[in-house]
Amino acid sequence: MPPWTYIQDIAGLDGREVVLKGWLQNKRSSGKLHFLQLRDGTGTIQCVVFKGDVDADVFSVADHLPQESSMIVTGVVRAEPRSPSGFEISVKHLSVVTRAQEYPITPKEHGIAFLLDHRHLWLRSSRQHAILRIRSELIKASRHYFDSRGFTLLDAPVFTPSACEGTTTLFEVDYFGEPAYLTQSGQLYMEAGAMALGKVYCFGPTFRAEKSKTRRHLMEFWMIEPEVAYFELQDDMDLAEDFVETIVHHVLTRCSEELNVLDRNVTKLEKIRKPFPRMTYGEAVERLKKQGVAFEWGNDFGADEETKIAEWFDLPVIVHRYPAACKAFYMKNDPEDPNISLSMDMLAPEGAGEIVGGGQREDNLETLQNKIAAHDLPMEDFSWYLDVRRYGSVPHAGFGMGIERVVRWVCGIDHVREAIPFPRMLERLRP
Repeated sequence: MPPWTYIQDIAGLDGREVVLKGWLQNKRSSGKLHFLQLRDGTGTIQCVVFKGDVDADVFSVADHLPQESSMIVTGVVRAEPRSPSGFEISVKHLSVVTRAQEYPITPKEHGIAFLLDHRHLWLRSSRQHAILRIRSELIKASRHYFDSRGFTLLDAPVFTPSACEGTTTLFEVDYFGEPAYLTQSGQLYMEAGAMALGKVYCFGPTFRAEKSKTRRHLMEFWMIEPEVAYFELQDDMDLAEDFVETIVHHVLTRCSEELNVLDRNVTKLEKIRKPFPRMTYGEAVERLKKQGVAFEWGNDFGADEETKIAEWFDLPVIVHRYPAACKAFYMKNDPEDPNISLSMDMLAPEGAGEIVGGGQREDNLETLQNKIAAHDLPMEDFSWYLDVRRYGSVPHAGFGMGIERVVRWVCGIDHVREAIPFPRMLERLRP
């Protein structure tokens, strides 16, 4: 019995007989030949069924097999320069595992609502396959980056007793008779972890009940969040810059085929080399005003402003020292100006917007207590968080990077909904 082989491992097996297991992506016929495009998750390859090489019933089955039928093919690997993979399969035998019903996604143009309704099937398309492979590589590169630099992975809880990013964007659930919330961020727990382990990070789902329909927003998304003891704002910006450069070039190295499927202009990604440009929030506001943008100091940047700022550069730009009033309660104020926070956002080019947000955390117990009170948050819910300041407080900083926004940017796709397998949006909970 020939060995079961994945399509990605075909190279080097020219002339060898193999078994492939997959699904029929497409087919065409030409007299005594059937050309079957077989997909197995690792790639796609053409399987040529010649009438003289197979039984009559096998040839007939191949002629009438519906799209997405699952099948097992036995055949010989042949070099074929015209094939995208450089090889094709001369079929000796074919067996059908499951004959598919009429497939709802056809080569014709479908509306986005239809495709999202059939997201579980849409994932099988070459474009979605490429996006999700790139997502996988970005996650792999992100974890390797921190694992290889002495960070400890620390899992944060999904159920939390209080808000992290603001009480207006919480998903509330009943936790055995008391209210709890789906996490907005693992950051507060990473701060505690940094005091124990020095350098930590978490990676997991986060939830924001934002009634937003922009191309950048999801109700559920995945974040990677490092936190480092004894880090200050400058250290935090340096880490974010090095991290983003590293993972982008990992994808360029590992996903050239997928980027080609997406027609991505990789020359723009190849330019992503540190140092990245940096500017203060105040400098950005002044430049916006000089270009005729009506914007008041003290407001947070929206999508339009972020896009405009990013257009000034070919690289991601780090904007730092935002007004304290538009950042979360845990952000440390600038000692030189209490109206300014030691915060930073990284804005990616090509309309991607904010991909990283973070900064230095407030490490003074009394100041943090006052901030919690000023934001009208329940002090008892943050007792454990205040303990981090009571027992050996030190300067510390970190950031969060949303995986989907980076996937959207790196892939050059229009909407973040394609950057996650099953998107959760304002009006979409299924499939």
